[in-house]
Amino acid sequence: MSCSSSPIDIADPLILDTSVLINLHACKYGERILASIPNDVVVSAIVAGELEHETSRQNGEHRFLHDLVIGGIVTLATMTDAECEIFHELASTTPSLDDGEAATIAIAAARRFLPVIDERRGRSRATALMNARTPGWSLDLFRHPTAIAVLGDQPALEALYLALRDGRMRIPAERGDDVIALIGMERSRDCSCLPGYRDRFAGTHKKSTEVETTVVANLRTGK
Repeated sequence: MSCSSSPIDIADPLILDTSVLINLHACKYGERILASIPNDVVVSAIVAGELEHETSRQNGEHRFLHDLVIGGIVTLATMTDAECEIFHELASTTPSLDDGEAATIAIAAARRFLPVIDERRGRSRATALMNARTPGWSLDLFRHPTAIAVLGDQPALEALYLALRDGRMRIPAERGDDVIALIGMERSRDCSCLPGYRDRFAGTHKKSTEVETTVVANLRTGK
């Protein structure tokens, strides 16, 4: 499975939401993935500010973005006055968005960039504002053909797995089966962010627990 949505098909700059950066950092291959993609990559100054807090500094997310900017892989964008107006509308009207989402969408709408955003509410607001143009997903970056070619098949799958397990990356529901087929059932059990996780894995988890309980009981009774 490669990328099936718009980032592969267009040359427009991509603008990344905060959660997308968190996924890329979590996967351990984020710098190489972004460097391989032919589109220009932009991050709003407000999103950068969301990674200034202590937790992001301690876990390396802040440094990750800093290195991307210093390396010329990512460009920071400051909102214009017109974009600030869009931002304030998105951040204050119901359903309101957080500041990073609002800034990402405001810049994308004004400059005709493609926003890459995974949260349902942000995607819905972006689509409505951008004349039904569909935003990209983090998954589109991980399964971009050039990223897979640069990383190699197995490292690309490892990156996908780590983004799901550690970044808790959201993916579209209709691509859940394909992603599970890629990383395998065993690894998929580690990724509770997968669409329909409880329905998919609750039964198998219960069976595994029952088997373990039986094994322990047999060992104690000498069976």
